[in-house]
Amino acid sequence: MRKNIVAGNWKMNKNVIEAQQLMFQLLEYKKNNTSNCEIWIAPPSLYLMMAKDLYENNEIGVFSQDMSEHESGAYTGEISADMLESIDADGALIGHSERRQYHGETDSHCNRKIKLALDKGLIPVYCNGETLEQRKAGQHLEVVKNQTEVALFTLSAEEIKKVVIAYEPVWAIGTGETASPEQAQEIHAHIRNTIANKYGKEVADEISILYGGSVKPENAKEIFSQPDIDGGLIGGAALKIADFAQIIEGFN
Repeated sequence: MRKNIVAGNWKMNKNVIEAQQLMFQLLEYKKNNTSNCEIWIAPPSLYLMMAKDLYENNEIGVFSQDMSEHESGAYTGEISADMLESIDADGALIGHSERRQYHGETDSHCNRKIKLALDKGLIPVYCNGETLEQRKAGQHLEVVKNQTEVALFTLSAEEIKKVVIAYEPVWAIGTGETASPEQAQEIHAHIRNTIANKYGKEVADEISILYGGSVKPENAKEIFSQPDIDGGLIGGAALKIADFAQIIEGFN
């Protein structure tokens, strides 16, 4: 079901003491404030069990930053869907631009991971988006359409409704640059229309599509007010409780 979501991707940040402190701060914030969105975090994998133990009542969703396309075996350093399921994790980010850039992930890899996540009852947060070169060349709509089709179009209608999509223009990640609300809305609507053309409008309208390009406290409310933007996948601003809280309040 379509819902408002603010998800924090901690990336490779925080030692164990810092991570625990931020998790406690988030829990206190959640207990003492009314939010009009779900709050999710994707901490480094070392801290997933700590997060699940702390959020024993599922106050905050706990996601891995990645998961393997393989069920098990000799894949050093990988995390399997079974492992995530066994600690009651909620899901995993799949296809983040940094995984694509530094680890050579493709949308075919994403497709296999998404299907495996769904088979294990996990929520896949599928990330896509264009580079600066592709946007300047006017290819952004076609790029995002192709990514969406390769990663998702082998799923059934019931399966695709369980996927959360995070559109992240690569040129706006960690650069301080942000797509205008209108630019972001254009792509979000395009993704939703791409899905509607295959699965129908009713299915497309049930999918949450998050924006993941340098959302900050000062622009969150305007971005979240766009009709096809259902929240944000937040990077740097998720590492400080004050900033993350203000972004969450963009839905209030």
